[in-house]
Amino acid sequence: MKRKSILILALMLIVALGLNYLAFFGVSIAGYDYDGVFDEERGIRKGIDLAGGSVISFQANKPNPSEAEMDVVEAIFKTRLTSQGYSEARISRDSDKITVEIPSVFETDSAASLLGSMAKLTFVDSNNKLVLDGATGIKTADYAYEPAQNGGNPENIVKITFSDEASEKFAAATREAAAKAATGENYIAIMMDDDIISAPRVSSEIRSSCIISGNFTTEEAKQLANQIKSGQLPFSLSVITKDTIGAELGKDALPTSLTAAGIGIVLIMIFMIIIYGVNGLIADLALLIYVGIVSLILGLARVNLSLSGIAGVILSIGMAVDANVIIFERMKEELRVGKTIKASVDAGFSKAFSAIFDSNITTFITCVVLYMSGIGTLSGFALTLGIGVAVSMFTAIVITKFLLKQLVHINVTNRKLFRV
Repeated sequence: MKRKSILILALMLIVALGLNYLAFFGVSIAGYDYDGVFDEERGIRKGIDLAGGSVISFQANKPNPSEAEMDVVEAIFKTRLTSQGYSEARISRDSDKITVEIPSVFETDSAASLLGSMAKLTFVDSNNKLVLDGATGIKTADYAYEPAQNGGNPENIVKITFSDEASEKFAAATREAAAKAATGENYIAIMMDDDIISAPRVSSEIRSSCIISGNFTTEEAKQLANQIKSGQLPFSLSVITKDTIGAELGKDALPTSLTAAGIGIVLIMIFMIIIYGVNGLIADLALLIYVGIVSLILGLARVNLSLSGIAGVILSIGMAVDANVIIFERMKEELRVGKTIKASVDAGFSKAFSAIFDSNITTFITCVVLYMSGIGTLSGFALTLGIGVAVSMFTAIVITKFLLKQLVHINVTNRKLFRV
């Protein structure tokens, strides 16, 4: 058992180093080339503060557009940018103008074409058959708050009114859809630019108007109404400026940040060994695995990484180590009262689990709220921190425990090695 555990620990060290090599230097297998997390084509996407990008300004071809109309334009831009993976693009507007900053995109013509074209809104049935063209079929689409009725709960809804011609088409389509309730195909999908934005169920024939409900928050209902209205924009947009800019923080910002992060990780690893001895070595091995997994996820998922995103990663590293600190302190308490190392490991994890779980879950919920805010820098920070928190829980609760179990099997008996 002792020899087996030593081999397992050695294998885990190889796995940790392999994960980091794969994450940062990539691999080439069966024609698939991945050059690591910083691969220009398959790795992370750098934010505009780290890589520069395009800045495109549009002007409404209509005098004095209303605030609601400009809300619609902004909703379209956000939908299109998010669908292309540019979650950290920044949008600003002023009366009849709207400006978009897109990181790592330097082909301004294609970017302007993507954003400035009229939105294509369609309604299709479960067989992907066109039911209605939103550009000509919808009169209005508005958010509304419906008070509780007949014992139900109050809810946010979207009200849609159709033109006379569209009413007939929609009535026939919904009549057919309602008849498919038994197979679960009784829905009409609402699509923008070939992406589904909603797929409400149909229970009966709908003619001149309909209501879409679904436990929406106020913001979600307003956004859906804006997206539906975007199929009938009352004005087109003209590009007034197209520029590319360099990295706001300079080309050395990313290497400098990564160097700082690397130094921080090394200092943390040294600190853990000094304070927790053998346990610190186990924590350092788990930390190496953590860094490798997070880096692989960021690269393969092509996450938009700005300076705020890097801050999220570094903060999550601190949280990963914090979980180990809680576990090791509980173990120290058990060792001081005379328990065996094996019993101390088991008790340390059982007593630390609730604290680790609660702190990580509350942080993860905060990340979800920040990500849903839609603000570029906040979303980037929340995304990387959320990924880091999820992985840190896995490494602390699963990997660290597994490694300590192997340490127990090696039969280390000198308590001084645990800094008791």
